[in-house]
Amino acid sequence: MHGIHKVRCGVPGMNEERPSCGCARPVMWSSTLIDNYSRKILAWTVAERLDPTATCQLLLAAGKHMVFAGLPLLFADSGIENINSAVDATLLSACLERVLAQVDVAYSNSMIEAFWRSLKHQWLYLNSLDSIERLRALVKFFIEEHNTQMPHSAFAGQTPDEMYFGTAVDPPAQLAAARSQARAERLAANRAMTCSECSGQQASLPESPIPP
Repeated sequence: MHGIHKVRCGVPGMNEERPSCGCARPVMWSSTLIDNYSRKILAWTVAERLDPTATCQLLLAAGKHMVFAGLPLLFADSGIENINSAVDATLLSACLERVLAQVDVAYSNSMIEAFWRSLKHQWLYLNSLDSIERLRALVKFFIEEHNTQMPHSAFAGQTPDEMYFGTAVDPPAQLAAARSQARAERLAANRAMTCSECSGQQASLPESPIPP
C-alpha cells in the first residue's frame, strides 16, 4: 500500500499554514510503501517537490525486500503519483497489479494513513524541521524503530519485521511471562517492607491540618 504526504517545515507547535510573518513555510514531500500483512515499511523517500515518478522508485526499492512468492498487489489512491505513464510502465515490467482504493475496492488506504498520522504527530511535529536533511534523518529513525522495535497490538506484541520475516519466538508467551515475573517481584518487594520502613515513610509525610 502506497501513500504520499506533505510535511511543512517549522518548529514544534507551529501547525498553522502560514507563520505570523505571512511567509509560507516550505513544503517537503515524503512517500512510503507499506506491506499490508506485516505493516513493515518496505521503502520510503523524502523530496523537496512532488514527483509523480516517486512511486516507481519505491516499487523498485521495495522489490529488493520481497521474500514471498506470488503476485504482489499495489493498493493506492487515485492520485497523480500513482496513475501516470511511468508507474504504468514499472507495473507492467514487474508484473504487478494496481488496485485503487475506493475505486476498484470499497475500502480506503487507511493503513498507510494511520502510519503517517503516528509519524507526524508522535514524532515529526515534536522536532524542528528546518532542512530536508533533518527531515530525512527523522523519518529514517522512526521507520527503523517502527519496523524493528515497536510491538504491534494486532500481532500480539510482534514487530513488523518479526511478522514479515517470521522470526518471532512466541511473543505472547514471552510477554505473559514478563508480566507475571514483574507482578511477583512487585508483590515480593511490598511484602518485604518492615514496619520501621513503613513508619519512616509515614513520618516523612506532612501532618494533616486538624479541623476546627
